[in-house]
Amino acid sequence: MSSLKSPEVEGTSDPFDLQRLAEELATREQNSSSQAQDAGEEISKAERDLPVYVPLSHSNLYLSATEFSVEEFLLSRSYTSLPDLRSELRDYLAALKEELVKLINDDYEAFISLSTDLRGEGARLERLKAPLSDIKSHVLEARKVLQVVKEDIEVKLSKRSTLREEKAFLHLLLKISESITRLESLLLISSPADAEDPSSDGVKVSSRFEDRTRGNRAKHLARVAAEYTQLLYHAAKARTGGSAFVDESQWRIDRIQSTLSSDLDHLFASTLASLTSGNKEQGRDNKTGELDKVKWIADVTECLRTYDVLGLWRDAEDVLRREVVRDFVKKTIHPGALASPHSPILPHTPLPPKTQITSAVPRTPYTPFTVFASKQNPFEFSTQQAGAQAHILDDREDPLAGLYNTVLRFVDRDLRRLMEIAERVCVKSASRSGAGKATANGGGGVEEQGGFEIMANVVWAEIGRAIMDELGSVVFAAGKPEDFRKHHETTQAFIRSLEFLAPSVHAIEVMRTHPVYVQFERRWQLPVYFQLRWKEIVARLEEALTETRLERTRSRAIKPFVTTQAAAVWDAISTCWSAPVYIPELSHRFWKFNLQLLSRYKTWLQSSLPALEVTPKVAAAVAAERLGSMPGSPGSLSRAATPNLPTEAASPEAAAADEQSLYQFSTAIIDIRAMESQMWKIWHEELNITLPEVDAGEGDPSPEDALRQALQGFTSMIPPLSSQIITILSRRACEALLSMRSIPSQFRAMSSSRRIPTEPSYFVSLILKPVKSFFGVDGPEGPGQPLKEEFMQAYVEEIFDIVAQRYIHFLSAMRKTEESLRRLKKGKKSTFSLFGGSTTKEDDGRADEEKIRAQMVLDVAAFGKDAESLGVAVQHSETFKVLEQMAGASFTDDA
Repeated sequence: MSSLKSPEVEGTSDPFDLQRLAEELATREQNSSSQAQDAGEEISKAERDLPVYVPLSHSNLYLSATEFSVEEFLLSRSYTSLPDLRSELRDYLAALKEELVKLINDDYEAFISLSTDLRGEGARLERLKAPLSDIKSHVLEARKVLQVVKEDIEVKLSKRSTLREEKAFLHLLLKISESITRLESLLLISSPADAEDPSSDGVKVSSRFEDRTRGNRAKHLARVAAEYTQLLYHAAKARTGGSAFVDESQWRIDRIQSTLSSDLDHLFASTLASLTSGNKEQGRDNKTGELDKVKWIADVTECLRTYDVLGLWRDAEDVLRREVVRDFVKKTIHPGALASPHSPILPHTPLPPKTQITSAVPRTPYTPFTVFASKQNPFEFSTQQAGAQAHILDDREDPLAGLYNTVLRFVDRDLRRLMEIAERVCVKSASRSGAGKATANGGGGVEEQGGFEIMANVVWAEIGRAIMDELGSVVFAAGKPEDFRKHHETTQAFIRSLEFLAPSVHAIEVMRTHPVYVQFERRWQLPVYFQLRWKEIVARLEEALTETRLERTRSRAIKPFVTTQAAAVWDAISTCWSAPVYIPELSHRFWKFNLQLLSRYKTWLQSSLPALEVTPKVAAAVAAERLGSMPGSPGSLSRAATPNLPTEAASPEAAAADEQSLYQFSTAIIDIRAMESQMWKIWHEELNITLPEVDAGEGDPSPEDALRQALQGFTSMIPPLSSQIITILSRRACEALLSMRSIPSQFRAMSSSRRIPTEPSYFVSLILKPVKSFFGVDGPEGPGQPLKEEFMQAYVEEIFDIVAQRYIHFLSAMRKTEESLRRLKKGKKSTFSLFGGSTTKEDDGRADEEKIRAQMVLDVAAFGKDAESLGVAVQHSETFKVLEQMAGASFTDDA
């Protein structure tokens, strides 16, 4: 690199050779970068961070900026010290001054001559300005001409557009006129021109009539309907433009509409008459009859399609009602219809058993169909159902069922096929999908959602209204509950059979929302029927509950109950759900009535039972009930302290009272358990399915919870009653233990003649005898024998524990007595005897104690074996272990 030149060199524009230095620096950087790329070496971080000296020049971004920023400029030169920066700025200032002086020197001569060169230019500019005004005026005139031409063109285009629209409107009016004329020709309506020329009217009408009769009338009307709908569309479109021609031709359009509707009604009515009369004829099985029937069905289908196209669904239903249904209903359903015999419309052919709905309802009452969502919808039309017969009711000894069968046969024979055809027409044309159709009222463009609803508007409307008007006093009379329920069941079966003939689920839903159906369902006086049944059931029950004593009966008809009162309560409950009484719509009322019957039975039980003894066990049972324990199970019997047992045998009067108490307490428990079992059985088998699902509120219990609460009121009585039974049996069992107090005196009185005992005492077998007699174990039937399987284990364990505690009490008292006697004898010993008589007496006393202890051990062991025979695990009883230890201990031990 060459050395820098001195800045004092004169005659150069760049005294410091800054340009040359910059070029050399750029060349060096390019060479270094190319060498680094060729060698594949990277510049180290230290080399990249080295400051690069860039001299100040006119291309500096900070110096050439619009607004000079001192801070940014100083930050860009942060690697330069302030003295060096000041030197650079001074050098750059000197360079600027030098360039300025050079520019002045270079352009001085041109600058001086500028003022002389501009002389006379003002006059030249004025001369150039004069032609500009003329050019402007010419341009403005040309612009005005072009604007006029543009406006003329726009006016002509507007007129042409108006003419085009008027031409299209005239074409539309021509179409309307031609369509009206064509429709009048097709419908044999005399046009105004024909009316002016009477000579040609007869020829034209006759020729058109001949052409019309030669063709298919149904196809002809379908063509007319299609043309008429197009006319309505064109008329509506022309009416939006305010055409007077359409208004003047409206009477002709109305005449076409009325004529078309009249012809269509006449054709539909005549075809229905032919079809129904053909159905009534029997024995016509030839080929001609079948062909005629096929033709009639095709004509009916075409007529229904035409009605659907025109939106005249209600008109078709009126024709069907007037021509077919109404006459049949008047002849069939009248006040004397149930008294007169019914001749079947069809030959009486026995139907298969599976197609009959008998009036004998099974034990679980069936309910009407409320949900149609299933894998295979029974109401969905299919080709198999098309040939199926109606579900006929069992009309034996039931004139109302016979009347309903006549109606079902009529609907199946004359109307089912029509309903299916109408349903297919509606599905194909999507008339129920919400798309509106132009109605044939001449108004045009009125949207109406509809479709054929023959099942609701024709079949059920006529039949239901006739039943209410003509037979309402008989069918809906609730004064005779048996006849009313039979009529209700037969009518509901008839409605279900009628629904099986419906072409679709939609038809059934529309029928159930029809005003006649709603009014029909309201005519059933179900609350009155329930009140009559309520009085009937309550009267029988209250008559049975007049007896306030629990007396068992040996009748097998009331099992599993043992009292006639409990059987009467259960009969009242089961009667509510029996087939001759139950009506599905009253399920909630019957359920509430059941809960009231259970509450009434509980009240009767509490008033009929004898007063309960206030024993520790009764108190424990009451506390357990208040704490929310499960009192119904035997395992919930809490073990209270040993009751106060007698110290002497009970009197005959007390024994008889205890026997009567045992009898009544056990009777109550048997009936309570039987009632609980029967209620849960009928709940799981019938009520859980029969009762409708109810969305219980936040604080309202479900039916199952309500039943559980009602039954808990019964089962809460079992622990107190069980405690009373256990107390009485324990008292009787402990009476047998009184005999053990005489054992020591017996052994001492016969000490010389008695040996060590080998058999237990006689009273041991009598301890648990009251329990065996109560449950009928190895003996005659006892009062608690029905409770044997469920309660015997718990009762025996409780009684065994109480008796064992009492046994321990008696043994402890005996030990104390013997210890006192031994000490008394020891204190009364005589003075020293030469013959040793005192030693012999002491040996005899010890021998008696051994015999008594041996007898006690035998008695306790026999007592344990007797308890084991009743199912008591004596080896796991802590009380019995203490009893065995005390019986085997010596009397000389400390008590």
